[in-house]
Formats: sequence, structure tokens, C-alpha cells
Amino acid sequence: MLIEPYGGRLVDLTVRGDEREELLARVPEMPSLRLSWRSVCDLELLAVGAFSPLDRFMGRGDYERVLEEMRLERGLLFPIPVTLPVFEGDFRAEWLDREVVLRSLEGEPLAVMRVEEAYSWEWEREAQLVYGTRDLRHPTVAEMMGWGGLYISGHLRVVNLPRRYAFRELYRTPRELRTLLRELGYSRVVGFQTRNPLHRSHVFMSQRAADRVGGALLIHPAVGMTKPGDVDAYTRIRCYQAVVRHRYDPGRTLLALLPLAMRMAGPREALWHGIIRRNFGATHFVVGRDHAGPGADAAGRPFYAPFAAQELFAVYQKELGVEMIPFDEVVYLPEEDRYEEVSRVPAGRKVWRLSGTQLREHLRNGEQLPEWFTYPEVEAVLREAFPPLHRRGFCVWFTGLPCAGKSTLAKVLVELLTAAGRRVSLLDGDVVRTHLSKGLGFSRQDREANLLRIAFVASEIVRHNGVAVCAAVSPYRDVRGRIRAMFPEGQFLLVYVDTPVEVCEARDVKGMYAAARRGLLKGFTGVDDPYEPPDDAEIVIRAAECGPEEGAAEIVNHLRLAGLLPPGEVQVPGLDPADTAVGRHG
Repeated sequence: MLIEPYGGRLVDLTVRGDEREELLARVPEMPSLRLSWRSVCDLELLAVGAFSPLDRFMGRGDYERVLEEMRLERGLLFPIPVTLPVFEGDFRAEWLDREVVLRSLEGEPLAVMRVEEAYSWEWEREAQLVYGTRDLRHPTVAEMMGWGGLYISGHLRVVNLPRRYAFRELYRTPRELRTLLRELGYSRVVGFQTRNPLHRSHVFMSQRAADRVGGALLIHPAVGMTKPGDVDAYTRIRCYQAVVRHRYDPGRTLLALLPLAMRMAGPREALWHGIIRRNFGATHFVVGRDHAGPGADAAGRPFYAPFAAQELFAVYQKELGVEMIPFDEVVYLPEEDRYEEVSRVPAGRKVWRLSGTQLREHLRNGEQLPEWFTYPEVEAVLREAFPPLHRRGFCVWFTGLPCAGKSTLAKVLVELLTAAGRRVSLLDGDVVRTHLSKGLGFSRQDREANLLRIAFVASEIVRHNGVAVCAAVSPYRDVRGRIRAMFPEGQFLLVYVDTPVEVCEARDVKGMYAAARRGLLKGFTGVDDPYEPPDDAEIVIRAAECGPEEGAAEIVNHLRLAGLLPPGEVQVPGLDPADTAVGRHG
């Protein structure tokens, strides 16, 4: 007998047959909203019951109590807000108590919502209460600043689930997975969450957990949104298939994919993962060190203590109805050729460990992964997906006042990198405005939209191992923080072109500063709109004190030191990059 779903009932919001056809026939008459990828992931898991007992995006009552108490309005434990954000300009007050069609980014109708609530929210408050920080190095905190100022809620009818064409057989709804678990014949099921490839230590943990409870094992990786820089879902799935096929007992192991948009919320997220896995049939859940942690904050400190998730889960596991299986750090004992939790290793015994940072270094440098750490079939997949760091993509983002010299520096850098054989795309703020952002004005909202469009294109270039060089004023710290969060760690370089405003004004051949000072040009950065200098730039170029070639050499040298360029790949005529002063503040 499998455990019952959380709250006692498995929600199903999908409509079928005549009801679906009738809704689809009326869709063209309805106002519509396009959902972000995160909201599409949330909608799918609401639809199939993974978030049971939720049957809608949260209204204000549930939202407020979840923020303050980790409970739904009716008192049931629920630690993460699941909300549908919209921009005020995209929503009409007359839509209240009317049907609105929710569409994918591509425009496909996914669901019909009868809008019952629209309420405002504050990102700083939600960030502090749910994530414990407002630091923009937290990827979800950075992202939520661009969600829009309203949340909407109402009755949902889902007409289409997202379509998939690869690994389709591994996407299982809670109802489908429960059927498969019943066929295995176990009443106890251990859920194992991961957003990384499976290595030997993960296999050790998951198998020990299943042995400990005498139950089935559900390998249930999150393959929706994770953290920028994580191994992409398709690469991970290939790793999962290879490991599960060869390293697990097929009589008690199931692999299924969870299209979850993770929040990287640490302790609160661990509880949420437990609720989700209970809905899929799990009675036990593995919680390791720094569960769902996003890494380090701006000061280099971890956002969450290593065992904070375990401590919170232990407080609520009885109420949750899912028993935690905690794990300490797992290390390798070379003298015994086995893995063990570090707390169980006898004193004085030799241990080997490979941190996530060390793993990334091996991959960056093109080095073979230790045999004791991973399996040959996993390494083969990772080798294909991860070329050495100096062959991966990166973004150089120039920021500074208008006429500071950003575009000139960017052009020099592009020419040098292109001559060395790198695939480089130049995204200049002014040029982008004539194409990608045509029609946008110069209000703060429109400036943000322009910058985020540039960043999106740049992130896609980097994802495919190209080089993106971007030159845009980018005056606001918070927007630059959101842009940084869109790139893998170590593959984004912020260059502050620090030029005094009087020098910028003297260089202004277009007369923009003069027009702004006469009141003919409103909201001009450096005159009547502020420029917020960055305090997190990797390089500061004082363009009034050096020429563009010297500034470009400084950037090239930094890229070499960061491992993004191999020694000698890029030559700057007449300059020795080794003689330039490169540092956090130039």
C-alpha cells in the first residue's frame, strides 16, 4: 500500500474530451498571457498533482501565510510560494472574474484561468522571508526582480501539457509513477533528488538509503530550471540513463524526470521537495549537505549552513509524513576501495574527496576524472558536453557613462578575439535598439527590457560556446546583478569603463549631453538620470588615462588568468599584456 498524497487527494487540473474541445474553441475570444519558463514548469506540476494539495497558483491568503509561517491558509505545511507573476502593464482590471488563456512562450494555449485575484507583492520581502537574503548573487532573488509587480490566481483548467520529443518515456505524472511503484511491490519508497550527474558517491548514498529502509528507490532528478552553470538537463539525463542501467537493481529502482523549476531555497526547498516526492509515492527522502543551496553570496559565504536543510526537515518530518534519510559528506576510502560518510570513518583512516570546485577544474582543464570518483560512461558523456574552459563561451560586458569609450574598447577586443579564431558576437546597446529593441523608449522599464534582451541573446551565445561582447550603459546595479545571474559562474566578466563625465561630454560628437543640459533630452544618464558605479566589476578601465589597445590588452590578460583564453592565443600588437595592471579595480 503506497502512502497517500499530501493532503489526502491527488489534484488533477487537466480537462479532456468535450470540455477540452469547448474550451479550445473559445480560446481565440479570450485575453491571453504568455508565461515564463518557470511559470510553465509550475503550471505543469500543478496540473498533474505534484504540488497537491495546491489546485491553483496561490492567492493572497495562501501566499501571505506561506511567507510568514510556511503554511497554507487552512494550516497545512507548505514552505514555498507557488505564484503566477504578471507585469502591471500586461493585466487589465476588467479581467477579474473573466477567463484568460495562459500560453507558452511559443504561444500554445496551455490553460484557462478564471481570474479571481490580482494582488501586489514586494520582491525584497519575499526574498528575505523565503530565501533569507536579498543578495543578487542568489540566482532566484536576482531573477524575481524581473517578474512583474502583480500575482494573479484563480480556477485553472489545463488543456495542454508541455510537449516533449526526447526522453518522453521518463516523464511520469504522480499517478503514472504510483502505478509503476505498485508493480514493484514495495510500500516503502526512497526519493532521491539531484540536479547533478550521478557519480559513485551518489550511487552509494541512494543505494544505502534504499537498503536502510528495505524499499524501492526513486531516482527523481529535477530537469526544469536549476542554477545557471549547472550541467544541462539533456547531458544529465544521458548520464542518469547510463548509470541506472548498469549500477542499480532494476527490480527495485525507477528513474523518472521531474520538470521542476527549483528555487534554490535551501532549507525551505528541502521541505518542498519532500512534499513533492510524497505526491509521487515516496515515504522517505534523502537530504544531504547544503540541499538545494545556490553556492556563495557576494561576500563569499554560503547562503545556507551545510546542515540547515536537515535541521529544518527534522522539525517537520512527522507532520510532513515523509521520513528524512540524512547524509553527511561522503568520502572515498582508497585503502578499502569504498565510500563512506565522513562521520563514520575511523580516526586516522586515509580519505579522498573531490569537491564541486575541483570537479569543475578537472573539466575546465580537460583532465581525466579520477576512476574512483565517477564511472567511465558518465565521464564519456561529460567530456562531450564540457570542452576545456579555454574553448567554452564567455561574456564580456562593458558598462559606463554614455561616451565613456565602451564601444571603442569592445570593437578592439572583438577584432583581437576574432583574429585568434574565436567566434565572437558584438552586441552594442545602440545597435541593438535599432533591431532587437526597436520601439522601446528610455524609461527605466524600457531600458531594463533592452538590457535583459541583450543579456538573453548573449547567454544563448555563451551556452553554445561562443563569445559575446556587450557594450551598453547599464546604469543600474540591480539590473546588472540580474544580468550576471544569467551566466555560468566564471564565464561572465563585467568591465567598468570609468571615465569622468566631463571627459564623456567633451567626446560627445552627437551633442546628447548638451541637449540633455538644455532640457531637450529627458532621462539622460549622467545628467538627469543617475549612473550607479559597479562595486563588483572584475576590471575597471580608466579610459581617460589609457588608449583602447591598452585597455583591450588588460582585458585579454584577465581572460588568460581566468583560464578563458590559453597563453599566447590573442596577441595585441605593440603591447605586452603581462605588463598591464589587471585586477578587480584595474
